[in-house]
Amino acid sequence: MPLILLGVSIVLLLVLIVVFKWNPFLALVVASFAVGLANGMPAQAALNSILKGIGDTMGSIVLIIVAGAILGKLIEESGAAHTVSFGLVRIFGEKHVQLSIVLTGFLVGLPMFYNAGFLILTPLVYALSASRGLPMLSLGIPLSAALSVTHGYLPPHPAPTSIAAMFKADINQTLLYGLILSIPAILMGGPLLARFFRRLNNQPPPHLYQHRKFRPEELPGLRVSLFTILIPVLLMLSGAVVTLSTSGSSSLVKTAKFLADPNVALLLAVFAGFYSLGIRRGRDMESLMKSVVSATASVSMLLLIIGAGGGFKQILLDCGTADVVKAMASKAYLSPILLAWGLAAVLRFSFGSATVAAITAAGIVLPIVPGCGVRPELLVIALTTGSLMFSHFNDVGFWMFKEYYNASVKQTFQIWTVMETIVGTVGLLGVFLLHALIGGPR
Repeated sequence: MPLILLGVSIVLLLVLIVVFKWNPFLALVVASFAVGLANGMPAQAALNSILKGIGDTMGSIVLIIVAGAILGKLIEESGAAHTVSFGLVRIFGEKHVQLSIVLTGFLVGLPMFYNAGFLILTPLVYALSASRGLPMLSLGIPLSAALSVTHGYLPPHPAPTSIAAMFKADINQTLLYGLILSIPAILMGGPLLARFFRRLNNQPPPHLYQHRKFRPEELPGLRVSLFTILIPVLLMLSGAVVTLSTSGSSSLVKTAKFLADPNVALLLAVFAGFYSLGIRRGRDMESLMKSVVSATASVSMLLLIIGAGGGFKQILLDCGTADVVKAMASKAYLSPILLAWGLAAVLRFSFGSATVAAITAAGIVLPIVPGCGVRPELLVIALTTGSLMFSHFNDVGFWMFKEYYNASVKQTFQIWTVMETIVGTVGLLGVFLLHALIGGPR
């Protein structure tokens, strides 16, 4: 019976979001109440459970996501993304513009949410395509693949960050494994896929081509731009290396682990960005604080959705559904990796939002994480890569790609949907391979 009620709650969630166009935050709260009450929980107990789930989830990820949004805003407003793009073109040469745009998308995508990175970097695709005489999609597809992979595979992006907290996974090791798998995913979903569409001659839509021009003296240098962007990644990777290579408790190890905490790493990057991309470029503190307000506002609804996903998770734990899911999964002889990935993929196809799909699936899979024989870090990546699958009409990314690359609906299915399916499938295969190589939890 609890599994049937769980299925009904997911259908309710789908109807509210897709049919009635409810905001996912409200839909998740209502679905959480519904599954709790249907399983016999008193209304007050259901409310307390939802509030606990929201509080636990928000407490573990709010600082990371807000700091990431602020850093992304600084990169956007300073023109650091432009510096990185054109700097890499100079380094790798005119023959390797595609590689330059892939690296730009990857580097800018590390701290910046997908939609923001897409809107900032797509005009650079237009400019590079026109100035180098290259087909627009030969650069646009690799850029989209790089941004999508960083959004789905890597902390500090919302889904991997919040699910790592939910699963009590080491977020630094999650980043390390995600970085390893992101390389083949980007190459296959980007430059390789772009080869099949190199004869398409799509042109930028005139009403969307609003490329902001920076004067050279306005732009930060390449070194300072790269350093600021990479501060959190370098610190978090150092923590992963320390964790994997030593079990000591010296002051040096403790300091390295503290600095590698994503909350600390991102805050340090923000403060460095205030100086390197702000004050050093002539901005005053009042102007920078306005950017902080704008960045925080941009992620407020995202935080609420993630928090509501935590409430849904807590309801499943408290009403007994989690125990039933765990018992059924233990008898199904289905790989936990495949179960997590497949559930996230089905929910992505249904909901459209990769973040909502991943977080909802995480709440269902959570009961099987302890003792399943798979590292929680790998299950995080299985969920988030599964949530990239099967993008279609109900995904805002589908329509952004269509409009900004002046593609037909058919072309968008052939390119965008296939690209998302490729990077999601590579994630699944990569997680299986890493599991075979490194084994289960230590």
